[in-house]
Amino acid sequence: MKALVALILLVQLPIHKAVPAASPAPLSCDDPESEAAAEAAVNYINGHSHHGYKFTLNRIENIRVLPQGPSNEVIFLELDLLETICHILSPTPLANCTVRSFTDHAVEGECDLKLQKVNGKLSVLASKCHSKADSSEDLLQRCPDCPPLAIFNDTEVQKAVTEALSDYNSKNAGAYLKLLEIGRAKIQYHPAHIVFVEFAVAATNCSTAEANVEACQLLPDDQSNFGFCTATKVIRPSQELQVNCQLYGHQVPTPDTSFLSRETSAGLVPGVAQGFTNHNLRLSHNNPLASESLSSEFSASVLSAKSVARRAVAEVAQHDKVPRPVGFVPPPPPCPGKIRHFKI
Repeated sequence: MKALVALILLVQLPIHKAVPAASPAPLSCDDPESEAAAEAAVNYINGHSHHGYKFTLNRIENIRVLPQGPSNEVIFLELDLLETICHILSPTPLANCTVRSFTDHAVEGECDLKLQKVNGKLSVLASKCHSKADSSEDLLQRCPDCPPLAIFNDTEVQKAVTEALSDYNSKNAGAYLKLLEIGRAKIQYHPAHIVFVEFAVAATNCSTAEANVEACQLLPDDQSNFGFCTATKVIRPSQELQVNCQLYGHQVPTPDTSFLSRETSAGLVPGVAQGFTNHNLRLSHNNPLASESLSSEFSASVLSAKSVARRAVAEVAQHDKVPRPVGFVPPPPPCPGKIRHFKI
């Protein structure tokens, strides 16, 4: 009898169904954790770039965090960057580098990165970047008097760089400088014909007083001294040349900068520059399989993040029937984040 009563009481007990855990809300692109990951990514990109200028963060387009275990997660980032006026060899901290203005023909970079965060420490596993200048049409539409970027191997550009470097070496005592690469060039035709150039240089083991400069070699890594020059050459109505060069002084080389001594030992413009108006921020890190699969991995992670966001919006629309007060402004979507400078 007691067993029967116990069974009846057990049947009458309320049954509590297990409620599935809610999906975690997607991380906002402007969240401090997102910005910390983006900062680490940008530092990595600049630290592994071989040509051109430093880039700075303009916008976090997307982020996806995949937990891997306790204090371990993988982060997928999609970043929009803008070129600064600091050459990649410049010791100037990125925070002090001015963003290239729109009227100076801005260059935008786009990067997909895969990072890992273990016990709070971020490291980049794979990355893929490219960059491009704003279209000449957009530039001229907004600023009709602004000259667009010229290709590096334009005859007038090459001649202006050669004359500028020769002029500097002839008027300054010290180490003879050789050309590393042309950074940027613009040609203005009206009202005056002017060529503007920027280029990176390196000191050699010769002095400017020596005659046999063709035999001069770049200084070894433990003595290297890089610099940066700007020059303006007026072709019409008068023949004028203004050159300004700044040497950075010896910097302790890293595995990512010692390439310059080997790659440009002949003092020639790298072949990658031929036919282009800017140095493309191509970047592929880690093993080939990691970099090749990054795009598909990132696409899958972004689709998953968007799916989570859509579900969250749908749930709010379905369950939140509370009337909104007049003037209510809904919160912004988690991504993309804020634009820090300007959008191209």
